[in-house]
Amino acid sequence: MLKAITRDVSASLSDCELSFVDRRPIDVATARLQHAAYRQALTALGCTVIELPALDAMPDAVFVEDVAVVVDEIAVMTRPGVESRRSEGAAVAAVLAGCRQLRHIQAHGTLDGGDVLRVGRRVFVGQGARTNPEGIAQLAGHLRPLGYAVQAVPTRHCLHLKSAVTQVGEDTLLIQPRWIDREAFAGYRLIEVDPDEEHAANALLIGEGGVIHPACFPRTGERLQRGGIHVVPVDLSELQKAEGATTCCSIVLRASGE
Repeated sequence: MLKAITRDVSASLSDCELSFVDRRPIDVATARLQHAAYRQALTALGCTVIELPALDAMPDAVFVEDVAVVVDEIAVMTRPGVESRRSEGAAVAAVLAGCRQLRHIQAHGTLDGGDVLRVGRRVFVGQGARTNPEGIAQLAGHLRPLGYAVQAVPTRHCLHLKSAVTQVGEDTLLIQPRWIDREAFAGYRLIEVDPDEEHAANALLIGEGGVIHPACFPRTGERLQRGGIHVVPVDLSELQKAEGATTCCSIVLRASGE
């Protein structure tokens, strides 16, 4: 059984942290409707959705992925690269403690969950705007004894590793080659985003059922479908203004023991 931890949209979403996109007005009411549709897509693809209440004083808290890295054996609570986000993880930790042993990234390491891409027993970690080498080393210290191969991957011109590459099939990745080097992912089938859809590489694979992908990138969606990927388009346009997208709005995990 798959679970998806989510959090309601904060009233203060417009005050979010931004690094690589320009600030634009955000309609919070519309963002909440889009987030509800995202949760419905998760449910339709077989997830039991956990809905945490909004943290209105924390604008970015809807992007729950950044506060934890979850594998089958443990959950690693991160230390986000932006100080204003370091109090977001407590409620998520309380949920995860019911199904995983917890580990923690300590100062002076920084790590955002959006920088961590797990493909089977391989874990790619983006080193860039929010995640530093010390954070990567600490994560490796937690995961390597469990049999995971951890590899640092430099990113450029984007917030997170999963802004540039995500898993869309068992051996298939969706990639934005402007933001990351392909060589790190040799051995996988790579589908490139449409050149006119710069931010289209962030997609969320749910089991074997399908991939949630932003509806505003139809050309990349068509590329995925031609590659045999079942695409579930969801409008996330208001959340994208906050430099978020499909993966960052949930933490998807298997029930312990499965």
